[in-house]
Amino acid sequence: MDIIGPVLVAGLTTGALYALATLGLSLVWGALGMLNMAHGAMLTLGGYAAFSAVRTLGLPPALGVVAAAAAGVAAGALIHLLVASPLARRSPETFQTTIMIATFGVAIALENAILTVYGGQPFGQPVALRGFARVGPVTAPWQNLLIMGVALALMGAVALYLTRTRGGRAIRAVSQNREAAELLGVSSQGVYLRVLALSGGLAGVCGVMVSSITQLSPTLGGDPMLKAFIMCVVAGLGNIPGAIAASFGLAIVEAFVQYLAGARWGFPTLLAIVILVLVWRPNGLFGRAQVQRL
Repeated sequence: MDIIGPVLVAGLTTGALYALATLGLSLVWGALGMLNMAHGAMLTLGGYAAFSAVRTLGLPPALGVVAAAAAGVAAGALIHLLVASPLARRSPETFQTTIMIATFGVAIALENAILTVYGGQPFGQPVALRGFARVGPVTAPWQNLLIMGVALALMGAVALYLTRTRGGRAIRAVSQNREAAELLGVSSQGVYLRVLALSGGLAGVCGVMVSSITQLSPTLGGDPMLKAFIMCVVAGLGNIPGAIAASFGLAIVEAFVQYLAGARWGFPTLLAIVILVLVWRPNGLFGRAQVQRL
């Protein structure tokens, strides 16, 4: 346990971060059928929003997390109003391609704006807990336990929202059949706005959690965005429970590979797993093949 315990804690912590980043990305794909390439930039924005709230405004760390979520929600809503909605109206046939290119441009612009305002030097995230906790025979940093707790709480809250509220049922209805949902009086544009805002809020909180164990930099969201996309592909695009399960499973595998073979082998192992999954199950481990009748 002296060896397995810390590696398992590291894997679960990384899995919680992967799951939190993947949750928003998979939610947008499942409801809108779009890949939001600005998801990583919104994650970076959340980290800097918390930093500014605590260091510049002197707010408590808890309000720093709220500021990060609010910044992510605002960014997600603006992406819908200024980018996604106009593109969906003007070019519905090529929407998936054009929105991917457009949000990639948004990500570059947002990262450069952050670079201009804060500079390229890394910062430490003030929203963090110090010290260690003893859990049985395992010693775990309080920050790791906080990350796992926040991730599980947010995943539970999203699950309750999607299954127990009117707005959540509307999101599920639009994701299953947009035309039928609109005939029943559901506003698809309102659903798309809520989904992108919710995804942005999750990304903002994830940015705080990631930067609390690394450092704040304008390119902070690049690696979580890539890992979140890998988890979505392995699980099956749009499958939220599968993406969360894949996030924890692959993160634990990555942690043990890094311990046994070295840190440089962690990411190549993930890519090898993606290739094997796509060869074996092209629609992902939890995805289903779609049959189209001509």
